[in-house]
Amino acid sequence: MSIFAGSFGGIAPMLSWPQLPGNPSDNMAASLILGGIAFAVTLLAGGVVIDRLRRYNLGKEIRIDGPQSHYVKRGTPTMGGLMVIAVLVILALLFDISDRYSVLLPIAVAVLAGAVGALDDFESLVGRSKGGMSARKKFSLLMIIAIGAALVLHFGFGLHHMYIPWVGRFDIGFAYIPVAVLFIAGMGHAVNLTDGLDTQAPGLLAIAFVAYGIIAYRQGQIGVVTFCFIAVGALLGFLWYNAHPALVFMGDAGALGLGAALATCAFMTGQWLLLPLIGSVFVAEMLSVVIQVFFFKRSGGKRRVFKMTPLHHHFELSGWKETQISMRFWIIGMVSGLIGVAMALS
Repeated sequence: MSIFAGSFGGIAPMLSWPQLPGNPSDNMAASLILGGIAFAVTLLAGGVVIDRLRRYNLGKEIRIDGPQSHYVKRGTPTMGGLMVIAVLVILALLFDISDRYSVLLPIAVAVLAGAVGALDDFESLVGRSKGGMSARKKFSLLMIIAIGAALVLHFGFGLHHMYIPWVGRFDIGFAYIPVAVLFIAGMGHAVNLTDGLDTQAPGLLAIAFVAYGIIAYRQGQIGVVTFCFIAVGALLGFLWYNAHPALVFMGDAGALGLGAALATCAFMTGQWLLLPLIGSVFVAEMLSVVIQVFFFKRSGGKRRVFKMTPLHHHFELSGWKETQISMRFWIIGMVSGLIGVAMALS
């Protein structure tokens, strides 16, 4: 299959996915309507799902080494992200008739990574002694999923290019595979680290999916557009219940699944190099942990760069309120998304 069938703005890649007949704006309208349906379905199902989670005592245990202000959240239902993924998968498979095969990869990534996260959530429930899956095991499983996705992207879709805004498109050959693995697994982990405050991770994910939905639309990738805007609608429906004080947490199930799926969509558009910009807050949260661990170990446990990581905890201990942090991180995410889309369309 010819992947780069043309160019957008002279140099940008445009993938040759099949499209519905008629005006392209009709396809976008359909995708936006499906996003609205996803919102309504998630909103209507949310109360029932939360009630079930409470009935089965699927409440989140809170880290004893975290901010004390979070102790009141102990027992709040978790794994709410499975609701988002379920709505996303069902609607994408039922209604994405224009390019159904193209959404199978991000759907598979979301489901498999979400399953890994759900297992971790289950092991970190109130009253369980394990406190969650080990970081090594969780990341290893995520890497396996990312490797599978990278192989499909490279050998199945024939993708092997890197696009640099204002410069051009470059063939990176087999190096594409380890890069895709790193980005997909890394973004899943980064979103997971960001999911520590009410509304923070779901809101930032919605912003990032909007950005890549716009990029995919300008490339004619209606399947990816539909997937992205259904995800946006489902996330907004989830935010209704995740608003502070949250009635339900997204959990690792949602964070790992949707984070990895976001990165997969980025690679399908060819604009994966912009993912660290569009998902800048996710990257900052992950880097804060890496930096903290590095300096802590190098100093023999005597030096820390941040008061606590991930980064949002640093600002909590600096006196910012939870709602302030989430809103300010949203603002950063929106600006980053605007710049990222502008660069992709340049």
